This record gives sequence, structure tokens and C-alpha cells, in this order.
Amino acid sequence: MITNDVLRSVRYMLDLSDAHVVNLVQLADPTVVLERDAVHAYLLREDEPGFAPLDDRLLGLFLDGLVVHCRGARSDAPPRPPEKRVNNNVVLKKLRVAFELKDVDLVDIFQSAGRPVTKPELSALFRQPGHKNFRLCGDQLLRYFLRGLTLRVRGE
Repeated sequence: MITNDVLRSVRYMLDLSDAHVVNLVQLADPTVVLERDAVHAYLLREDEPGFAPLDDRLLGLFLDGLVVHCRGARSDAPPRPPEKRVNNNVVLKKLRVAFELKDVDLVDIFQSAGRPVTKPELSALFRQPGHKNFRLCGDQLLRYFLRGLTLRVRGE
């Protein structure tokens, strides 16, 4: 899925301002300088003038900042290095951690979005890439998840 779409979806879901997005990125890595104008460019559609593609590192930092914001910073472990490559499985994992979702919650989220999944299907999405039962999360499945999570969070 396009990284800009993920940022746009999560921003809508949580009703975040551009300044809040900047703050979330800085929660994950205070050394990153991100301007509100850049966030605005990331949120534009591809066909709109001023659109800028969001790189994987920034999306990873945004999601890590969301985890810190929702769950608090871990004092017992050093901060994780940001992912170099963020795929749909990583987005799914980080959102699961941020919102403290259990398997039952995930099943309900997919069900509310109109795409029922079984627990073994979910388990395959969260396995390590080298595992024999690992399954890549497709763009459409991530869209269903984001739609269902938005329904859960916003209550619409």
C-alpha cells in the first residue's frame, strides 16, 4: 500500500492535525526535523499539485511515535531503530501494538469492515518472514483493516 495512504488513513482515523503528526514523528526520533508543510504535502493525493511521496523511514517513525503516544515510552528497553522498509505487515503489527489489539479484536475489526478473517489467517500475517506459514498482507486486506479500525475508533 502507498505509504501516503496509510498516513492519510491514520490521520483521519484519529483526527490528527499536521502539528500532531510532526509531534508523533519526533516522539519516535527527536533528531528528525519534519515541517508541517512537508506533512501537508504527504497528505495530498497523487494527482494534486505539491504532492510529495512519504518514505518508509518516516512512516515507520510516525507509527513508532503513535505506539509511544498510545502506550507510553518503554523505560526498560532502548528505542528500536526505525525500519528501513515498511510493508503492510509492519503497518499491521505497529497498529496492533499501538491500539493494544488482541486476536479477537482483530477478527471483529475485519468483520466490521466486511472482510471476515480466521485466526489462522491472522496468525500468518504476524509471523516472521522466514516462517513457513508467513503470509504477506495484501493492499486490499490492509485497507479493510484500516477501514474497520476507523469504524472502531471513530464509532461511525
